[in-house]
Amino acid sequence: MGQVMNILVSNDDGIFALGMRTLATTLAEAGHQVTVVCPDRERSATGHGLTMHKPIRAEAIEEVFPPKIRAWSCSGTPSDCVKLALGALMDSFPDVVVSGINHGANLGTDVLYSGTVSAAMEGAMEGIPAIAVSLTSFTQRSFAPAAAYIRDLLASEGLFALPKSLLLNVNVPALAVADIKGAKLTRQGIRRYFDQFERRLDPRGKTYYWLAGEVIEEVEDPMLSQSWPPEWQAVLAAVPTDVQAIREGYISITPLQHNLTAITELSALTQWTPPTPPINAIDR
Repeated sequence: MGQVMNILVSNDDGIFALGMRTLATTLAEAGHQVTVVCPDRERSATGHGLTMHKPIRAEAIEEVFPPKIRAWSCSGTPSDCVKLALGALMDSFPDVVVSGINHGANLGTDVLYSGTVSAAMEGAMEGIPAIAVSLTSFTQRSFAPAAAYIRDLLASEGLFALPKSLLLNVNVPALAVADIKGAKLTRQGIRRYFDQFERRLDPRGKTYYWLAGEVIEEVEDPMLSQSWPPEWQAVLAAVPTDVQAIREGYISITPLQHNLTAITELSALTQWTPPTPPINAIDR
């Protein structure tokens, strides 16, 4: 066994989710000190939301985890869970934050909505190495291969030499271990949805809407053909997208960061002069 680590595990599927429990148990069985802080119910697609206008409550959970795992359920969002763990529930910062295993993919533009990714991003924003991990199926419930991969990834040399502001977004294909072809470093693809809102009536005759979007196949990244410098285009074209890697049977590992500045656009924008504020406007 490699270095024993202090690991914070969170998710957005809730404290009783099988994927998270499989991950936490696998890491504890590898000898690591594991602390679990997760939402008290499913909080999928909550993005990086925070609870600001009501109290956050935490309750110790014992019955579903081995005794060596300290676990709490939290009334807040996935981001709340990690903030609360770091600021109140843990005696010291963990060596790494791992969020998941999410039941369903977090590929392409999914990461903008994902509570799984946001929980891990809270760790990265605090300078703590962070990993988000997802199983790319809503029906498959075999989380052991993904949990074992994260255990091995944490033991790999060089992982903690990466910049601490980076988050590794790991997606594992829903395949038997023997059928997974390997792992690839990937870039974020573009995964669009066809959004459909079903109009329904509640028992009192009031109208409500239910979002029922469907995934559209990955679309071409316009950044590769437009504003990126030619040398960058060549480098990026050689790196598969996360969607492509999963489709081909590989585990995808995509480095993400919380700084969303469009760096390559800055030089083009220097040619543009924003309008000046209206000096004669009246404050109201």
